[in-house]
Amino acid sequence: MALLGIDLGGTKLAIAIILKNGEIIHKETVPIGKRTGSDVGLLITEQVVKFLEKGKSEGNTVEAIGISVPGIAHPGTGTTWVPNIEGWEDYPLLEEVKSVSGTIPVSIDSDRACYILGEVWKGNASGCRDAIFLSVGTGIGAGILINGEILRGSNDIAGCIGWMALQRPFSEKYRNCGCFEYYASGEGIAKVTKSDLTDNEEYDGILMHKSIDAITSRDILEAFEKNDSLAVSIIRQCVEFWGMAVANLVSLFNPEKIIFGGGVFGPALPLLPDICEEAKKWAQPVGMKQVTLTGSALKGDAGVYGAGYMALKSISGSKK
Repeated sequence: MALLGIDLGGTKLAIAIILKNGEIIHKETVPIGKRTGSDVGLLITEQVVKFLEKGKSEGNTVEAIGISVPGIAHPGTGTTWVPNIEGWEDYPLLEEVKSVSGTIPVSIDSDRACYILGEVWKGNASGCRDAIFLSVGTGIGAGILINGEILRGSNDIAGCIGWMALQRPFSEKYRNCGCFEYYASGEGIAKVTKSDLTDNEEYDGILMHKSIDAITSRDILEAFEKNDSLAVSIIRQCVEFWGMAVANLVSLFNPEKIIFGGGVFGPALPLLPDICEEAKKWAQPVGMKQVTLTGSALKGDAGVYGAGYMALKSISGSKK
């Protein structure tokens, strides 16, 4: 018997057959490409059918399915809000998956919750009762574990820390993604860099030799490693924002660990000592001494593991 863990991202879909002991026995990643709306739903259901058949043919019949989505999952209706996928303002994902999965239980949750659940099950939050997964990728979110339970808020929106206010005064450019995410997400880093490249006529560094429309946060981090002046300025600004966010999380929640993951961490993990030093300036000092900053043990698979663990909980009755 096995579990099916599905991690829907802004650019790709990862799906894996996972044994109940946490061993991934088969995993595939499929690009979303230019799909929107029901075409993304169709991609998911096609992959579910494929993996259910594969599991059955190999003697690993799937007992439960878990799905991680980069947005908000509404447990009452089974619909999801995913801002990075056009047409997913109130998408009937549960209904569509159940149409091909039959009687197999299906659970859907935010990627924030799934990331920290994955780390609790098989990663760097194992044994923790109070830990936070800070995901910095296309956007920014936090999976928050308090007293062994996922912090959800009144309507399952807790952890949307991309909207954390870290700069004043308010600007209209923050409205659609939030202040923190505007500057320090993967998409934000690229956006700020492109703006600076357009405005800075004197700059003639590494990033000038790349197509401005194709620049990514990875390009900027690579230029930072080579001491490019513009990249250094932008990444140092990000370190300040990441440090302030850590300080706020420490002061609010007093976690044992803050685990950094997502596509930016990754290549930005060597900056953790600098982020820690920045956080010390702002955080409640006792709590700051008690927290450990670390990278994800599961790297890009945190969402898949978390979705698998959610599926396991749905059939085992575990409340963690």
